[in-house]
Amino acid sequence: MENNTYGRSVPRLINYLVDKRQARLFLLRHQRLGSFTLPHSKQSVYDYIRHVGCIQYDPLSITGQNHELVLQARIPGFTPELVQKLLYQDRLLLDGWDKNMSIYCTEDWPYFRRLRESALARYEGNAEIMAAVSNVRQELEDRGPLSSLDLEGKDKINWAWAPARVSRAALESMYFWGELVVHHRVHTRRYYDFAVRLLPEDLLQREDPNVTDDDYYDWYVLRRIGSIGMQWNRAGDGWLGIQGLKSKERSSAVQRLLHLDKIRQVTVEEIKLPFYIRTQDAPVLEDILQEDPNAAGSNEVPPPSAAAIAPLDNLLWDRELIRQLFDFEYRWEVYKPAAERQYGYYVLPLLYGDRFVARFEPVMDKKSRTLNIMNWWWEAGEALSPGLTVALEKAITTLARCLGAESVHFSPDVAAKSGLLELARSL
Repeated sequence: MENNTYGRSVPRLINYLVDKRQARLFLLRHQRLGSFTLPHSKQSVYDYIRHVGCIQYDPLSITGQNHELVLQARIPGFTPELVQKLLYQDRLLLDGWDKNMSIYCTEDWPYFRRLRESALARYEGNAEIMAAVSNVRQELEDRGPLSSLDLEGKDKINWAWAPARVSRAALESMYFWGELVVHHRVHTRRYYDFAVRLLPEDLLQREDPNVTDDDYYDWYVLRRIGSIGMQWNRAGDGWLGIQGLKSKERSSAVQRLLHLDKIRQVTVEEIKLPFYIRTQDAPVLEDILQEDPNAAGSNEVPPPSAAAIAPLDNLLWDRELIRQLFDFEYRWEVYKPAAERQYGYYVLPLLYGDRFVARFEPVMDKKSRTLNIMNWWWEAGEALSPGLTVALEKAITTLARCLGAESVHFSPDVAAKSGLLELARSL
């Protein structure tokens, strides 16, 4: 401990010095990837989401939905039913806003009170929406869980991405301010019911644990550092969705968290900005620092395993961080015009060991239950090897099982040009 100018003791700053490989290994262990995957169970799904705070939900389902892809990379044998049960039977997980639309633990509900109150203040001033709310309430009382298609009315209002029926806007507004939660989904369609019917009363009544704005920023900055594992204090998508958090508030929160020893600083060789990890995760980094890179078998850490990574995977939230640590540039090109895409519409990176070796474009044909590999791009200097063949076969089989595919088909041209004929025949 040291004394500052006011005579108060402050903790000495702990700064870990690591190389890029050690930083990558820490991220993989934190993210439960590579050799650090979890057992096949509902508990593993819950434990991972609780560990990182949230995972992103996205309705696109070209090759499964984003949250399913996130979980299949970490839980061999994962199928969507595991997370569905936690969401809509056990109610231990919730669909809600965190980093955009996300899935997080129900126990975190009180921490988002600010977000719900802000939504209520925003929408209760809209006369059209509020006029429809009482009717929506009555419909839910009389008929039980409903989707927007179950509500009548043709009048429209400007809403989100495009004009929508007022009845739908009212239903979603009630969800945003917490009166409703998602009862279940049919594919991507949400069915809502009253929160009081589905969540414990004591949870709904609990006050926001963060009394002040500074408390809120500290909690959220710490949460987001844990969502990725290692994060820096610079603008980026890793900080999206934190209401009111600008550069000044973020920097102040980082300093307070350092002072409280809730986070530790990490300096990565060849990178100017420092990174931060949660103090509770420091033992993992310390174990990595104690490993001897020259010891026999050290090149097997992590062992040669592979995984298809979701486009909105927690590991990829900060693309610049990934570029600097993994020397891998990735952009999700679904919103780009076709002529401007470098790769394809829905392309997944392939992680092998502690590096990204390729990216590929899978498309699930639900009618034939076939996972089609439409395109494949190796990273510079990468090519198929015996060990990589085995790892890729397992990774693609895991992805296929998650999607419910009964077969995997490589486009013949793709298999030939990428040198994957042997892999294609084995699947």
